Amino acid sequence: MKLVSSKVFIGYLFVIVLFAGLIVYISYRTIRVHYIDTISQNLQNLNASIIDKVTPFINDTTNNEQIEQYITTLGNKIRTRITIINIDGNVLADSKFDATKMENHRNRPEVIDAINGANKPEVRYSSTLHNEMLYVASPIIIDGKMIALSRVSVFLEDIDLLTNQLTNEIMQIAIILILISFVIVILFSRSITNPIFQLSKASRKVALGDFNAKVNIKGKDEISELAQNFNNMTNKLKDLFELVNSQKNEYRNLISSIQEGLAVLNQDGLIIHSNSAFKDICGSQNIIDVKFDKYIDKKEFADLFNNISSNKDNISTEMEINDIHYLISANYIDKKNEIVFLFHNINERKKLEQIKKDFVVNVSHELRTPLTAIKGFIETLEDELDGINQHYVGIIKKHTDRLINIVQDLLILSELEVKNTHLLFSNIDLRILLDNVIKIFEQKLMEKNLYLKINIDENLPMINVDTFRFEQVFVNLIDNAIKYTDFGGININANSNDGKINIYITDTGLGIPKEHHSRIFERFYLVDKSRSRKVGGTGLGLSIVKHIILLHNGEISIISEKGKGTTFQISIPLKQDRKVL
Repeated sequence: MKLVSSKVFIGYLFVIVLFAGLIVYISYRTIRVHYIDTISQNLQNLNASIIDKVTPFINDTTNNEQIEQYITTLGNKIRTRITIINIDGNVLADSKFDATKMENHRNRPEVIDAINGANKPEVRYSSTLHNEMLYVASPIIIDGKMIALSRVSVFLEDIDLLTNQLTNEIMQIAIILILISFVIVILFSRSITNPIFQLSKASRKVALGDFNAKVNIKGKDEISELAQNFNNMTNKLKDLFELVNSQKNEYRNLISSIQEGLAVLNQDGLIIHSNSAFKDICGSQNIIDVKFDKYIDKKEFADLFNNISSNKDNISTEMEINDIHYLISANYIDKKNEIVFLFHNINERKKLEQIKKDFVVNVSHELRTPLTAIKGFIETLEDELDGINQHYVGIIKKHTDRLINIVQDLLILSELEVKNTHLLFSNIDLRILLDNVIKIFEQKLMEKNLYLKINIDENLPMINVDTFRFEQVFVNLIDNAIKYTDFGGININANSNDGKINIYITDTGLGIPKEHHSRIFERFYLVDKSRSRKVGGTGLGLSIVKHIILLHNGEISIISEKGKGTTFQISIPLKQDRKVL
């Protein structure tokens, strides 16, 4: 703050001294010019009187001594140098110097001006008297002809002596004014800088967190208003900080109370926020500002982080970390370029799912043998019975076949869901694979009078799939298409694009309403339960199809409307990862 006070003081003092100096300088120049103008006018008047006196002597060229005696006497009397110069510039007489020893004055400025009729005063250095002088020259005209010049001059030191005396008096006054101004500037600078010093001191306290700091400045000017605004600002800041601290504590308590692991990562992968549950997942308490891969060294999680950072998307996926299964929800915060990860522990759910799968597998295995035996006995009875009894046996056989199909599909689905399922990849022509599958359905197509058309691009490359599993895909999809199509037929199209093979299986059947699209791949989900039971559907076929497609790193989607048929689109990458999936 002393620096501001010094700046104000020095600034004002500099301006005052500068203006005082300018006033003295301008006053000196103005007085000097005024005196020179006044004396010049007096010299012109004096010169006019001298011309009247010396004109008779000039007509007589033999009276140079009389001219010189006259002007010497006159010059000493009026303390003015008088010089008579002829038209050629020769000095005829001079009141201060011997005219015969003086040089020609034809080129003197005042002489040239007088000859040209200018009659202007001239200030210059005299080479004769070796001093600065003021000259005024006037022409001497007789009978309309310029015959000589009369020049009068005075020493400028006399003028300077007077102007210097006046200047000294002005300087004394200026110094007094500067001293008075000096005191005023000190008082004025303090009146400005003291409130600023108080504001600065109070602002430092506020910066350190002391919001009780106040500034008390009396007055009704802008500085007092600024002080009042500062006090109001600190009061509002105090309220805001209390609110922020309260919200911060609530936020911390809320985060701490969440049982799921919570972590916020920046774009560099550094952990910037977390809760206790996530620290337990990492196995460390000091994880802030540390990169996540130090604690979660898992390629799948790194790929998830990179995917969200690139696409700025929200993703949920399941992942196993340290032998614990988590459902990870990742949300990208666009404004802060941060990613929020929420780790839901689903280990118990996974165990229940595994128990459920094991139960299904075990039950399916246990049911397969008695159902096969029942079917054998039913076939034996069917040959021996007739009439109404044979009809009942036929119904039993139909439902037994449906139970056998359900058990068979459950075993297939359980096999596909087993971790580390091995796929036997091989390159095969899609036409050959479809030809083998179509032969299974020739009889059914003829019975319902349906067509099946295949349209495959001529340049379609070989597909790299597990042939047996992929045959199951087509068997299930074509079988469903035949079951739910009463007229028309089925079209199978295939092409390649962007490193993928796209297969479209389209029927002209009943179609599937849009509200069922999100659930049709669930196990045992049936759109039309009565028709499914009638045609022998198990509700597991599409679930089996989706698992096989996912094992091939592919995708399956549905396009369908009620009454307008159904299209299943399958996309399979041309190059497969040969690792165990």
